[in-house]
Amino acid sequence: MIVDFRLPHLGDGINSADVVKVLVKEGDQIKIDQVVVEIETDKATVEVPSDVAGTVKKVLVKEGKKANVGETLIEIEVSGQQLAESASEIGSVKEQKTEIRNKESEVVASPSTTNDKSPMTKHYEFKIPALGENITTVSVSKVLVKPGDKVTIDQIVLEIETDKATVEVPTEVGGVVKSVKIKEGEKAAIGQVVLVIETSETGAVKSEPVKSEMPTQPRVASSKTEAIQQTGPSEIDLTHHMPKAVIVPKDISKVVVPAAPSVRGFSREIGVDIHQVRGTGPHGRISFDDVKSYAKKLNQQIQSGALVSGSFGVTKETLPDFAKWGGIDRQPMSNIRRKTAEHLAYSWTTIPHVTQFDKADITELENLRKQFGKKVDDAGGKLTITAVLLKVIASALKVFPQFSSSVDMEKSEIVYKKYYNIGVAVDTDRGLLVPVIRDVDKKNIIQISIELAEASKKARDKKLSLEEMQGGCFTISNLGGIGGTYFTPIVNSPEVAILGVSKSSFEPVYVDGKPALSADRLEPRLMMPLSLSYDHRIIDGADGIRFLRWVVNALENPFLLSLEG
Repeated sequence: MIVDFRLPHLGDGINSADVVKVLVKEGDQIKIDQVVVEIETDKATVEVPSDVAGTVKKVLVKEGKKANVGETLIEIEVSGQQLAESASEIGSVKEQKTEIRNKESEVVASPSTTNDKSPMTKHYEFKIPALGENITTVSVSKVLVKPGDKVTIDQIVLEIETDKATVEVPTEVGGVVKSVKIKEGEKAAIGQVVLVIETSETGAVKSEPVKSEMPTQPRVASSKTEAIQQTGPSEIDLTHHMPKAVIVPKDISKVVVPAAPSVRGFSREIGVDIHQVRGTGPHGRISFDDVKSYAKKLNQQIQSGALVSGSFGVTKETLPDFAKWGGIDRQPMSNIRRKTAEHLAYSWTTIPHVTQFDKADITELENLRKQFGKKVDDAGGKLTITAVLLKVIASALKVFPQFSSSVDMEKSEIVYKKYYNIGVAVDTDRGLLVPVIRDVDKKNIIQISIELAEASKKARDKKLSLEEMQGGCFTISNLGGIGGTYFTPIVNSPEVAILGVSKSSFEPVYVDGKPALSADRLEPRLMMPLSLSYDHRIIDGADGIRFLRWVVNALENPFLLSLEG
């Protein structure tokens, strides 16, 4: 059978990627998890592995070409045995209907013949689903069924806990619970069988299994196929209407959509990316009405001209023919430059910006930086003003929580974040990248310096992953190494504030801030210009200057970090 290897979902708002390398050719034998293509988005280079083993039948994409999410890149010939082996090794449910030709009964995941003489009755092994990268075990907090209970498709049967979330897990089949193999409070491994459900043809697996819901973050559907046992020589068809199977490679965004299979199918039918839809149900579960509402709003925006391709609300304007005035040279935008342009246009259009300016006397701080710089160098980092600012900003965000929030205009709510992840804008030869330093409040300045140096190097070496550029609460943009005095940085939506730092210089300053009768009272002090831009929907001018003055005082009096931070 032929399997389509498609470009996977790469994250919210990413619809295409450049194919940098194609690592296989027609006729090659490939294994599971073998990297077959290398792609580049606007922010990262990603290696994409195959989820099946087989023979490369056809390569449909060329290096240097752009591919859309969901587009078929490679056709792989997979035998029935290879498909079964691939599915068994992967051990997670594929989000499409399995159908055995020439057989009326529907095949369920991990079926086993029961003692019942009826050929229509099967045992379904309910397993702990894959919940994300690096999550290998979970704690079972609640078992909501017992032997003998009847369950229906999409019924919640377990509550499990990871280190970050409580997850409700629904069943993909209807039937009768035969046995429960786990107790509340016990730990279970991903893929471990915890329930056995007796099911019949009428209670077979739905065409697209519901994945467990993780309320604290967007979730991603498993992209690998669970074991399928054939009872005869029939060919397995993983699509309902197409003659060949489609297996999507690993979903790089690690986002599981909390929606019923029928809702996801409806979303695809009307051309809506369900990852963009906001769910109004429990734990953000997406309903038919949510999809319809999103589609209606999108259509209204298009009809009203509010959405112009690539402009996010900026009216499109035709450029003149520049060539009639002289020679020109047109160069395509890099992915990073294009995405930066789109995101900043969106931020500037949707956020009412205010920028306030101040100066910090960092004379003593600079002396301390030079004094302890060698110690940080020996630890593998570099003691920079940016590293110190990260610690200062983390403390300031605790004092002024509105600066670590986001505005949800659709729900008329303010989202206050209880974590302190700070982005740092890094200038690269491909454009501006913003790696995020996580949990800054829990790290000392040496640790921050080391992590910042590593993140900056990865940004310049094209090694940053998408995850390493997500989850920020606040951003720092330091142009001091280049020059300038002040500038107006644009807030990095959905954040509400950004701090711009310019080049420090010595200025004559009165001692104790008081003018004296003699010019001898003037001293040269190293002054650092600061520019704070913020979202005026949530931050008022008075709060803005209070925040900026707190930062200035902390830089001038480092003890303030211990006193108030």
